[in-house]
Amino acid sequence: MSTAKDAGDQGEAAAAAFLKRRGCEILSAQWKCRFGELDLVARDPAGMVCFVEVKLRSAGAIGSPREFVDGRKQERLRKAALAWLGENGLDDASARFDVAEVYVEKGGILRVEYLEDAFR
Repeated sequence: MSTAKDAGDQGEAAAAAFLKRRGCEILSAQWKCRFGELDLVARDPAGMVCFVEVKLRSAGAIGSPREFVDGRKQERLRKAALAWLGENGLDDASARFDVAEVYVEKGGILRVEYLEDAFR
C-alpha cells in the first residue's frame, strides 16, 4: 500500500527529473532544518539557485497545488532557504522560489506544471 510519504517522494522524483531535463543540477533533496524541509534545491543553467516546493495532487483534488503554499509556508521556506544558503557557503547567491505542481493523471502518469519565481 502506498503512503502519503511514498506519493510525495514520487512527486519529488518527477519534479527532479523535470528539472534535470531542463538542464538543472539538483543540489539537495528533502533537506531538513529547524524551520522545516526544502523539497528540492537546484541550480538552473544560468546559475540561479532554485528552492522548489513540490505539491502533488491527484485527480479530483480540490484547489490547485500552488494554493497550498500560503504565506505561513512561504515564510518557513524563506527561513529554511537562508539556512541552506548559509550552510552551503552561498550567502551571496542569486536565488528564487519555485513551485512544482505534480498532477497524478489516469494510469498513474505524473505531469509537472512548473512555476518559476512563484513568490518572493
